[in-house]
Amino acid sequence: MGKYFGTDGFRGEANITLNVEHAYKVGRYLGWYYGKEHKCKIVIGKDTRRSSYMFEYALVAGLTASGADAYLLHVTTTPSVSYVARTEDFDCGIMISASHNPYYDNGIKLINSRGEKMSESIIADIEAYIDGIIGEIPFATGENIGCTVDYAVGRNRYTGYIISLARNSYKGIKVGLDCSNGSTWMLAKSIFDALGAQTFVINNQPTGFNINNNCGSTHIEGLCDLVMEKQLDIGFAFDGDADRCLAVDENGNVLTGDHILYLCGCYMKNKSELAKNTVVTTVMSNLGLYKAFDEKGIEYVKTDVGDKYVYESMQNNGYCLGGEESGHIIFSKYASTGDGLITALKIMEVFIESKLPASKLCEGFVRYPQLTRNVKVTDKNAVVADKDVQDAVKYVEEQLAGNGRILLRKSGTEPLIRVMVEAMGENMCQALADKVVDAINKKGYSVNS
Repeated sequence: MGKYFGTDGFRGEANITLNVEHAYKVGRYLGWYYGKEHKCKIVIGKDTRRSSYMFEYALVAGLTASGADAYLLHVTTTPSVSYVARTEDFDCGIMISASHNPYYDNGIKLINSRGEKMSESIIADIEAYIDGIIGEIPFATGENIGCTVDYAVGRNRYTGYIISLARNSYKGIKVGLDCSNGSTWMLAKSIFDALGAQTFVINNQPTGFNINNNCGSTHIEGLCDLVMEKQLDIGFAFDGDADRCLAVDENGNVLTGDHILYLCGCYMKNKSELAKNTVVTTVMSNLGLYKAFDEKGIEYVKTDVGDKYVYESMQNNGYCLGGEESGHIIFSKYASTGDGLITALKIMEVFIESKLPASKLCEGFVRYPQLTRNVKVTDKNAVVADKDVQDAVKYVEEQLAGNGRILLRKSGTEPLIRVMVEAMGENMCQALADKVVDAINKKGYSVNS
């Protein structure tokens, strides 16, 4: 990770940690870098945050001032920017979003022409330009100044592509959709309606301030209530930029990213579609998932947290399914990033072809009780290096004695330390997590201690 860019872009509170001057300079550098030898084209999307419009204009100003043409998808999903960048003649893509964060945060995600996360070398140069380490770059003049193009057609092509991936009609199926007042607020219903589902939608009235506010994949209780109240067959919840998806079965139980990897992995193995019989997970996946995969004879690998690392493992080793417990699921045959809409369609495929209720799709996977405590801290690096904190972690490991695990890690996108404990019981998870959190607080690292 760099000074400004983390595992998922440059993210922070709008006009405090991430401001319009940052965005302008990102645009200036990208427009100059990709336009050295030809007139470059860069596609931009944004989510529904109030500040997304501000950052869009700042990026466009920087891009066009450097001679690039900026193509605007307007409010759309991160995966759609990735799709358009890799399937059409664009030098790179930019998504303005802070994903699952609250409305007052925002972010800039950079995507290369293959629809993948941009290389660290280019990001390092952008950071150097922001800090003035790289000298000024020339302004475009005369006919070389860039222009702005309304490119809503690109978003429409993406929608058509998603619909084309469905292998079944959804006629007669009652589906709940929680759009998180974010990027899918129009897309999700139109796709499921086109496929014949009877849709029930919540949180599809964005105001600029309500994205992810007690809704979506990070606050899924509202969708659970909707599924139960309306007696729906299944429900799907997306995050603010729709690269995540979680599901809810007909009984109101949540299907996490690990559940999705299990049901899709088993289905793909049975259809001989699981490349190298392997699923890529992260270190945050539940121990129960690995035991269930062992029972099914499915191999797995573990990466650091971040869909970026999952995708790198998939690309380097020829795997086709991977993801995170949080709902970033990658089907590399269809996309180069996590795509919540594709994930929903693949779950629907398993649901329809299995002829089982959603609650039966994960039989065989028993999830260990898991608790994650997020601690806002002043210095993430100091926390993980602190001897007293490490001693607390070792104590927890001794108490678990192989019947669970503890993971202490730095968030890649927020000033947080995440303390995750898996154990045989919820009370034990709570007590052991408290042991480590108390150590962090006693040393004065916690912002609220």
